[in-house]
Amino acid sequence: MLHCARNSMRTRLILSGIALAASISCAVAADPTGDWRVADGVANIRVAPCNGSMWGAVAWEKTPGGRDTNNPDVSKQNRPTLGMPILIDMKKKPDVDQWEGQVYNAKDGQFYSSTITPIGTDQLEIKGCVLGFLCGGETWTRVGPPLPSSPANSMAKSPKTTTGAKTTTGAATKTAGSSSSAAKKPGQKPADPSDPVGDICMLPDIAGFAH
Repeated sequence: MLHCARNSMRTRLILSGIALAASISCAVAADPTGDWRVADGVANIRVAPCNGSMWGAVAWEKTPGGRDTNNPDVSKQNRPTLGMPILIDMKKKPDVDQWEGQVYNAKDGQFYSSTITPIGTDQLEIKGCVLGFLCGGETWTRVGPPLPSSPANSMAKSPKTTTGAKTTTGAATKTAGSSSSAAKKPGQKPADPSDPVGDICMLPDIAGFAH
């Protein structure tokens, strides 16, 4: 009887350990943030949450100095592709580890409906469709670890109260109409010269959209 009880307890502990390992694995696998190498290897895309949505921007180029020459907006045709948003305002789908929004294809200058889905811990599946059909996709490979939340997210979530002529955000107080530190951060150069993109939430094209 005692021997059977010990075996039963050991079995329960083993099963609990397996269940815990599986839950940890699923949690890690569901994180799309980090740096990802595109299928043809010409660029890395940094994926990060910005103000409630997932965004992706070009963080590295195999051939530096690229320009967004195929953009139908003439004013953007000379913008650098480094730091350019690729995954646009992607929202988490309920009850599934998938985000949906838009993807920008610099090869034709067009936006497509898109989803991103983590496959394991080291692959990210990208699918895009034109008007709900002509769907295609590719798989990106992880080259950088998951990312901590951007400081911009904390600032966006800080409670705001207005008292008289002053506006308070969290613990910081500023005079209404004056420029805040948060307003200066979009477009701010990253501190690490080896990482020309830095925090993608601070890139002007993303900061302006997300805030």
